[in-house]
Amino acid sequence: MWKEAARAAWPDAEFAPPVAPAALTGAEHRLGCGLPAELAGLLRETDGVVGPYGIDAVWPLERIVEQNLRFRSDHSLAELYMPFDALLFFGDNGGGDQFAFVRTPPRPDVFVWEHEDDSRRWAARDLRDYLRRCLAADGEDWYR
Repeated sequence: MWKEAARAAWPDAEFAPPVAPAALTGAEHRLGCGLPAELAGLLRETDGVVGPYGIDAVWPLERIVEQNLRFRSDHSLAELYMPFDALLFFGDNGGGDQFAFVRTPPRPDVFVWEHEDDSRRWAARDLRDYLRRCLAADGEDWYR
């Protein structure tokens, strides 16, 4: 289902082997929260999605865990930016901006965190809409 959705937006999308259920459980344990159902479903099909220009539209599971733990614990980031605890990052645009689900309160929408000004704004109504818009775009600033 998710591979087809990605290929409908960009036929050359690249996929990795699926994530094992035990790896998903371990990742949720490390993160201290469950993954959104859509993201977990995608990861059960493929461990990430690489789109045009080599952008990591959806990161591999290990990167999702590492990036989120870093953003929540790095004291230098805490001095520069608002807290990231409410977000669950899962992809980027290749230029520094990152995409996330809101954890609190949980919702299907995808938001973008713009690193230049620490803004957080709506980007897509759900993961399917995000993939469609992100992978079909001609450039990294499709959400503006």
